[in-house]
Amino acid sequence: MGETQPADDGQREPKSTAPRGTRFWLVFVSLCFASFVASLDITAITTALPTITRELNGEENYVWIANSYTLASAVVQPLIGQVSNIIGRRNPMIAMVCLFALGSGLCGGATSTAMMIAGRTVQGLGAGGILLLLDVIVGDLVPLRQRAQYVGIALSTCALGTSLGPLIGGVLVEHASWRWVFYINLPFSALALVSLVLCLNVQHHREATWRHALARVDWIGNAIFIVAICAIMYALVIGGTIYPWSSYHVLVPLVLGAVGWALFHVFEASPYCLEPTMPPRLFRNRTSMGAYVLAFLGAMLMQWVVYFLAFFFQSVMGQSTTMSGVSVIPFTGFLIPSAIAGGIIISKTGFYRPLHWAGFAIISICMGLFSTWSIRTSRAEWVTLQCLVGLGNGLLLTSILPAIQGALPEADNATATSAYAFLRSFGFVWGVAIPAVIFNGQVDRFLGKVHNAALRDKLARGGAYSLVGTPLLKNLGPDEGAVQSVYTDSLRTVWQVGMAFGLLGFVLVGVQKHIELRTTLETEFGLEETSGQKDGSAEEGSHTSAEAPTSVPTPKPQ
Repeated sequence: MGETQPADDGQREPKSTAPRGTRFWLVFVSLCFASFVASLDITAITTALPTITRELNGEENYVWIANSYTLASAVVQPLIGQVSNIIGRRNPMIAMVCLFALGSGLCGGATSTAMMIAGRTVQGLGAGGILLLLDVIVGDLVPLRQRAQYVGIALSTCALGTSLGPLIGGVLVEHASWRWVFYINLPFSALALVSLVLCLNVQHHREATWRHALARVDWIGNAIFIVAICAIMYALVIGGTIYPWSSYHVLVPLVLGAVGWALFHVFEASPYCLEPTMPPRLFRNRTSMGAYVLAFLGAMLMQWVVYFLAFFFQSVMGQSTTMSGVSVIPFTGFLIPSAIAGGIIISKTGFYRPLHWAGFAIISICMGLFSTWSIRTSRAEWVTLQCLVGLGNGLLLTSILPAIQGALPEADNATATSAYAFLRSFGFVWGVAIPAVIFNGQVDRFLGKVHNAALRDKLARGGAYSLVGTPLLKNLGPDEGAVQSVYTDSLRTVWQVGMAFGLLGFVLVGVQKHIELRTTLETEFGLEETSGQKDGSAEEGSHTSAEAPTSVPTPKPQ
């Protein structure tokens, strides 16, 4: 695929942006449905995990059952983005749904922890590809100025799945079997697969042979990248759970992963890499680079809020896993409409920086107020603040990707979006790792409040983090008040550090510059033409590449 936009000969007219037709909406709904299925399982596992590990005798490997999915989904996204540039979007998307369904079946039928971890890994590969290609294909079908509102709807289905996951997982575990947390994905995946096969007919320039197509893949770069990121994420997973953060088991892979990641970017910029997975030009202007950092911070803070809100309700409020899932619904309730509203605002005004400032400001304020919460916090207060933090996260959810894509040529849609998707996935991991480290450290600091030595030992060195949701915390007798105080005081610091990251994001918004968002669609991956279109009666709203794509001005590097 071309890496730069074609030169404008001054004679072609921009393509129209007419209302979208039936084929567009069939494709779009299919994509939304696939993304909902993929995202639902990301958090459903959290409520089912204790039961799964107990029945499979996998207590020693529970961290891998929980995190193999996230690791696999993150590391594969840049490779899938490049492959979709070479062989088109349709076949990779269908393959990813099939992988997700296969992984779900393996997990549902797992008879050992090894089988469960393998299934979760396959699931993650499929889910990572689905969520990436969702953004890429929407970018192929909708002009940049209008793109955010469609991405808002699509990402809202992801957010809905992620937020409903703990509730659905808890209900299935309590009233059916943990296996249905995975089996329920199979009929949904089948429906998504049928709709994609029938509707997702998009164009691409086919290579003469598969050999030519495979030769274009950045195999060396992707190998370096995958190994490096796996090392970093391995360290993040085992740190504070299996080994202390100061252990060489954690520090060695963390350092080697960081060195490998740097080596990857050196290779991408070298003349030996003919078609980079992450071209250096993605990061050479201040607007796209700033937006990438904001994407990481926004994802990290979103996971921080989602995970530790449920953690607060279970540990301090003493709620069950199912009820904690219900209690975070106000967050979801405002996340979805505000994400759509943010997209509409961008499509109407073309401005994205005010939404970034507003989003990080609201998140910072709310996390600061979360630090005042205790068992005495009223329902009205925690519902209201969840609505507000959902609003802040929603505004960021749809407004960051347009800033990245607006600062780069349309030809970089897949590569730019895959880098964005990876950084978001990477941010989700840090959004659990950082607050968990802070929480465990603070628990050890406040354990003097607990007089029972045996109980103190169980809560120390990460024990308090892993004991949430277990029967032990429900039968503490005279130590209940002291333990509750330890959790409350420790969470206070967690929220305060989260507020600091939110303020950092607020400051970094100023790095970006305003760029006019394109109002015409210039892509070689649009909907395929029907016979009627070839005769000149084009379907309303479809954008194809039958004619040479019209050039649009390439944004100047910032």
